[in-house]
Amino acid sequence: MSANAAVENGNGLDPLIHEAARLQLVAVLNECATADFNFLLGVTGLTRGNLSTHMAKLVAGGYVEEKKEFVNRLPHTEYRLSPQGRKAYKQYLDAWNKITRPTLPAAK
Repeated sequence: MSANAAVENGNGLDPLIHEAARLQLVAVLNECATADFNFLLGVTGLTRGNLSTHMAKLVAGGYVEEKKEFVNRLPHTEYRLSPQGRKAYKQYLDAWNKITRPTLPAAK
């Protein structure tokens, strides 16, 4: 889902990010240059299957970049928020703030 889909749903909250687990993942990745699978597993408390599924959706949406390699013959997966993902997260936060902190009318 893209930022355009977020606009189409009327509230500006991107459904790809809005799901609770993915929101948590994007928020963590926004604060890290990179994060590996085990770090995200520990910080989110998700199961391996849930983490893998949600990350695959974020990667497919272009919001997260994934790097897979072997380190000492063990698989190692690292993630980073893409520029598109960073922009989408900022737009999500802006939309969230508009919903939760509406502008008050000027005092007369």
